[in-house]
Amino acid sequence: MSQYVYFFGEGRTDVPALDKKLLGGKGANLCEMSQLGIPVPPGIVITTDACKRYIKEQRFPSGLMEEVLVRIQQLNSATGKVFGNPDHPLLVSVRSGAPVSMPGMMDTILNLGLNSETVEGMIRSTGNERFVCDSYRRFIQMYGNVVLEIPHHDFEHILADVKKHVGASSDTDLRAQDLRELIVKYKELVRRVHGSEFPEDVQEQLRGSIEAVFKSWNNDRAIIYRRLNHIADELGTAVNVQAMVFGNMGDTSGTGVAFTRNPSTGERKFYGEYLMNAQGDAPNSQRETYWSGGTSHGS
Repeated sequence: MSQYVYFFGEGRTDVPALDKKLLGGKGANLCEMSQLGIPVPPGIVITTDACKRYIKEQRFPSGLMEEVLVRIQQLNSATGKVFGNPDHPLLVSVRSGAPVSMPGMMDTILNLGLNSETVEGMIRSTGNERFVCDSYRRFIQMYGNVVLEIPHHDFEHILADVKKHVGASSDTDLRAQDLRELIVKYKELVRRVHGSEFPEDVQEQLRGSIEAVFKSWNNDRAIIYRRLNHIADELGTAVNVQAMVFGNMGDTSGTGVAFTRNPSTGERKFYGEYLMNAQGDAPNSQRETYWSGGTSHGS
């Protein structure tokens, strides 16, 4: 039987070769960085072969989820946390990773593993209620949009209404109690539109998210991007499930991207963009651009 899932982290990986066609560009690079001893958060790569089988047969390959859950146990050991544990929960991101770069064309889900019990456990362990509630409302919105196919703007309208009601000019102005109200309203939206409760079972959350990433290989924007850039439809995408790190824990954390060269000019200087107290894409926030020797405001 084919192996569909590989582990990376703690300075090692069990992949037989750094094959981008099998692991996707992101997965192969994460595995290589782990081998080099770069401290990337540990994770697992589900291969492009699994995606291609899913697309062909419209179901998961036999044994795939069992293999995923075995590897999740390795993630538990590597992080000292436990997926689905109410007291010390492991949260993961689920991201696509095609063999050829297709930025922004497929789907991502962050903070997977949160439910009504793990939220309270994280609040106890971190002492930061606002951060945890913010992470949960983000997860409900991402999962609701990507997996349950509820329009993104339905969540955004609720967010705008809550901000207006409490007098918040930005997302970061929302207090923990405001975010708890937002969570309730988001779950009401899911119940009303999808006809069922937002899933509490973390394994169900994980399965749904992996399937959504497989499906996103054939969403409209990905198909058009491949046509415009002459990328083969048969490649499929890998799925990267990685232990979460958080950019929304306060004003001393952030999210961003960095390059060892300026991507516009090729100049050999460290270059990147970041947002403070944010997570993922925050289009309405002001970005900072930094390079070797300086920092400036971006848009």
